[in-house]
Amino acid sequence: MAKLIEVNSVQDILPEYKNTAISLLLEYHNLNKTFKNYDQAQILIGMCMDNRKNLWVPENFAFVIRSGGANLFFHEFQVSYAIGVGGVKCIALIGHNYCGMEHLDEQKEEFIAGLVHNAGWKAENATSHFENLSPFFETGNTIEFLLCEVDRLRKRYPKVKVAPLYFDVDTGKILQIVAE
Repeated sequence: MAKLIEVNSVQDILPEYKNTAISLLLEYHNLNKTFKNYDQAQILIGMCMDNRKNLWVPENFAFVIRSGGANLFFHEFQVSYAIGVGGVKCIALIGHNYCGMEHLDEQKEEFIAGLVHNAGWKAENATSHFENLSPFFETGNTIEFLLCEVDRLRKRYPKVKVAPLYFDVDTGKILQIVAE
């Protein structure tokens, strides 16, 4: 179980994120904090590839990895690069409502038909493609997936602050996720 916490003022930001790039992300995006100039990234943002989400942050503020469901498992080298070479000390993992990576099986026929029509694939190849790869990308419940992925990243990078966040497509705001 988890709780979503809105950020409508600086006071709403959870104590563990105060004075970090995670707080700055929330302040820039939700609270329209005046942009500062950055010479290097302050944070790594892992977020879904969904086209309905656009972040309001300054240039050079963040490395951004977009992946279906905000799943960074297959992007771990890039995560390590952002930490090891880029020097980031924070990761914001941002999922969202209405995510297409939830319940992929419900989209199987559309996926196959789309590859046949739009890419010129044979139906049996599209079917095999879906059946072989969809299990790696199915997230199930978005919030539960984010909490598990954050836990995995925290164990992998114990000195890095990792925050589970939730983009509300309807309002355009980022909410904090707290496991209960």
